[in-house]
Amino acid sequence: MSDAPTLRSIRACLEGAIPAIMATCAPDGTPNVAYISQVLYVDERHVALSFQFFNKTRANILANPHANVLVLDPVTARFYRLHLRYLHTETSGALFERMRAQLAGIASHSGMDGIFELKGADLHAVERIEPVPGEGLTPGPGQLPRADLLGAVRLCSQRLARCTSLDELLQALLAGLHAHLGVQHAMVLMLDAQAGHLYTVASHGYAHSGVGSEIKLGQGVIGVAAREATPVRISHMTHAALYSHAMRSSLGQGGAPAHEIPYPGLAAPHSQLAVPLVSCGRTLGVLFVESPLDLQFRYPEEDALAALAGHLAAAIDLLQAADEAGETPPAEAAATAPQGLPVRVRHFAVNDSVFVNDAYLIKGVAGAIIWKLLRDHVRTGRQEFSNRELRLDPCLRLPDVADNLEARLLLLQRRLQESDTGIHIDKTGRGRLRLRLDAPVRLDEMQA
Repeated sequence: MSDAPTLRSIRACLEGAIPAIMATCAPDGTPNVAYISQVLYVDERHVALSFQFFNKTRANILANPHANVLVLDPVTARFYRLHLRYLHTETSGALFERMRAQLAGIASHSGMDGIFELKGADLHAVERIEPVPGEGLTPGPGQLPRADLLGAVRLCSQRLARCTSLDELLQALLAGLHAHLGVQHAMVLMLDAQAGHLYTVASHGYAHSGVGSEIKLGQGVIGVAAREATPVRISHMTHAALYSHAMRSSLGQGGAPAHEIPYPGLAAPHSQLAVPLVSCGRTLGVLFVESPLDLQFRYPEEDALAALAGHLAAAIDLLQAADEAGETPPAEAAATAPQGLPVRVRHFAVNDSVFVNDAYLIKGVAGAIIWKLLRDHVRTGRQEFSNRELRLDPCLRLPDVADNLEARLLLLQRRLQESDTGIHIDKTGRGRLRLRLDAPVRLDEMQA
């Protein structure tokens, strides 16, 4: 005799691929049966059901908190009956936002955009799970979740443990996701809490890197995951309305504006998963993966990526602490005056945006950093700088806590490489960097 099913063991039934059937009962004993869009796994003893309409089911559950929900495993075609007890309804917060994002994906997949509106997330206690007798189906090749996910997480973690810089760390993570978990499209974004947005620092699998592209806090699966500090996953969709890419509308109109960096995401994703990077209770950023195929990121993949996101966040914090603990002495470099035609660099103080020879480079804190380096070089001939002096410079307006300076420097370094401006930033030791110019620069401070 097999063990009784647990909520964790039947999570495949809760992916939303097939609507569940909910049975409730009115106070006078009249039964009611209705389809329900979402049954979301919360933990081992709770699920959340989508509250979308003021209907008979809703009236029944408020009068009589007990219900049965029939769910189906989309692979084995086995049914399970959940015996539930209604607890309360949440209309904001992480659970509500997670369900709202997934509902948007379900709606767009079924052509019901604008009709499926989540009014609340109904939290239920699972009192019993009853397998429904039946033959079921034998899973075909590739239909079951990967059995080696734990081993894949271990191999990725080993890669991360060997890293000594943020650049190494991010590249090791993306390479590990591709090699060991088969993730073809991924990116890491860091949170700028003061500005209220996330910025891309690394990506894999896209036609262009998108380094420096921005997502507003609370926008799309990425922005919601960061704002609510919870994973947000959409398993099947053609597009996801508000919860699709934050840059989608501008990309669909011929690219990003001249002062923005194009977002690198897929044009038609069918699976997306955004996992927050949380360390010491602080959200540092988001790990985001996507696929053009349905059901590529299920509950087991979410578990695996959540574990790696935690490792990544802790490593980022440790690297920043190590950077602050001790800088290496400045490396000696022969000062040679750059030759050739001057490169024009314009800086707009209103948002610290920087243009090189009329081409947009960067804005925000990264823009303020490159402007400081260039200005100091033109005034004094300096090439060597330290992270410490950047942190202490009030003009950069770095936050007192979790400034993510290394991430901003990495972003700036990659933007300079991709833009082919002749301006370079080289890391010369722990907490130290060097400005290197292929040609002289002419600086113009713009007032508007």
